[in-house]
Amino acid sequence: MKVPALLSALRIPVIGAPLFIVSNPDLVIAQCKAGVVGSFPTLNARPQSQLDEWLHQISEELGAWDRDHPGTPSAPFAVNQIVHRSNDRFDADLATCAKYKVPLVITSLGARAELNDAVHSWGGITLHDIIDDRYARKAIEKGADGLIAVAAGAGGHAGKWSPFALVQEIRQWFDGPLALSGAIASGGAVLAAQAMGADFAYIGSPFIATTEARASPEYKQGIVEGRAADIVNSSLFTGIAGNYLRESILAAGLDPDKLEAAGPEAMSFGGSSGAKAWRDIWGSGQGIGAIDDVVPAAEFIDRLAREYAAAKALLA
Repeated sequence: MKVPALLSALRIPVIGAPLFIVSNPDLVIAQCKAGVVGSFPTLNARPQSQLDEWLHQISEELGAWDRDHPGTPSAPFAVNQIVHRSNDRFDADLATCAKYKVPLVITSLGARAELNDAVHSWGGITLHDIIDDRYARKAIEKGADGLIAVAAGAGGHAGKWSPFALVQEIRQWFDGPLALSGAIASGGAVLAAQAMGADFAYIGSPFIATTEARASPEYKQGIVEGRAADIVNSSLFTGIAGNYLRESILAAGLDPDKLEAAGPEAMSFGGSSGAKAWRDIWGSGQGIGAIDDVVPAAEFIDRLAREYAAAKALLA
């Protein structure tokens, strides 16, 4: 399988998923210094002018780290671009990314050839997240370099197919970089993703429970205390099926077992509860049962690295 040089020297084959609202420069920098790809959605930087400030901070701090630690350089960072036509910041955000020559761009909600061409023009690569084989083929046709297969169990807007089914269908025709997302929270699971045929594990929810994450203490504690049975799948909150923490739904005054009956008027984009998806209704994947405390991102990545090495030794 073909892995770009940019991604071939990671400490462990992990990409930190861009977490809406939660990801910020401090988390990205910590992830990259610890040897895995750190990422954030461009829309987390508000107003748009803040994106320039964030990319400047990330570039400067990682550059300083690399100068001071030539033996353990930082991993590349990534930004997540929403490419749906409804994103009125698309052009401005892309121009800012071009200014800093962002090495890795993760695209979501549509595939656009002009973005792939732009990123390639400054030497970057693109990964597009998909939930099924049909969308995967479209993304590659539009010029994406690689794919992120979002399987069942992933946090937020999740897919519905087994990771086994999704990866094996993609690998029948695509030999480029492939990351797998969905309930991956341990080093053993990272190795399992590779055994299935993926090159990288795409990990999101565990990073919510890190000290650097821009999440409320209650949200972080919800990740720590939650288990797979505490994850509710619903399209009520955004119109797209997603996975959310049960406790946050209860706190919004809704019955997690009767969401279909609640109707969209129950939420702030039409209703009286005042709750909003992502801010109050907390996205989470099914793998959080492996997360038992809030720790610095580097400490969690150290744990992943130890578990990954142990799993490989066990199979040697």
